[in-house]
Amino acid sequence: MKLLKNKKTRVVIIVMTALVVLSLIFSKFYYQSINDSVDPRIVSARNMYENYNKLTQDHQYEDVIVLMDSIQHIFDQHDFYKNSFETGVLANNRAAVYLSVSLHKDSLKAMSKAGGLTKLSRDSLLDLATRELDFALDVYYEWKNTYADMSRKEWETSIKADFFRGLEEYNTEEKEAFLANRLDLMEDTKTEIDRRLSVSHSNMGMVYRLGEEYDSAVHQYAKAMELWDRNLTAENNLNVLLDKPLKKRNIIQKLFPPDKGDN
Repeated sequence: MKLLKNKKTRVVIIVMTALVVLSLIFSKFYYQSINDSVDPRIVSARNMYENYNKLTQDHQYEDVIVLMDSIQHIFDQHDFYKNSFETGVLANNRAAVYLSVSLHKDSLKAMSKAGGLTKLSRDSLLDLATRELDFALDVYYEWKNTYADMSRKEWETSIKADFFRGLEEYNTEEKEAFLANRLDLMEDTKTEIDRRLSVSHSNMGMVYRLGEEYDSAVHQYAKAMELWDRNLTAENNLNVLLDKPLKKRNIIQKLFPPDKGDN
């Protein structure tokens, strides 16, 4: 396979930056409140996450990492959430930050953004991104393999005992409401799982692309498209590597943008 190793830097950065933006857009959906019965153990984490978009838009990437770590700490305090789907989302977001900084170190330094992250070498940033993406992919695939083929009733039977552990101070009606909320979130997760996996594989493709491991990058982008054939960003990253023209959104896609997670 003939791979393009010296594509114009500007085109590569534009395409890769679009991928990071895609990852950041994906993350917001998962933390939007479904109703007023959110598990009280993680309400503070959801509230903290409201700062995420502003920090990323302002390129305050070091603060984003601190925020992600603080949210992770909340999940780590409860056995049910230690390796929950949310922790995969956090890991993917950290990876997106490390990739953003690796792509824009010079401009971030000039703006005095991203703090100490800009002092790290590209190799160090890519190592950090790889570690986070490995974790995110493990979490996502574990969720898919465990829950994707289950019914809602089977989910309830599977998680109820563990979920209720630590909610003893609440009455039965309250606990059932929290559980129903969790099951609603699992419904959304089932819809989103392949797209989330696609974005993480796309991010891993970026890691390999920046590390000049082109065959591995192609494999990751192809996997991303296999999981979600509407992942235009992965497709264009692959097109850059194969020296093919970039694909634009068609008029239908522009007039009728996809729902949450499809952006």
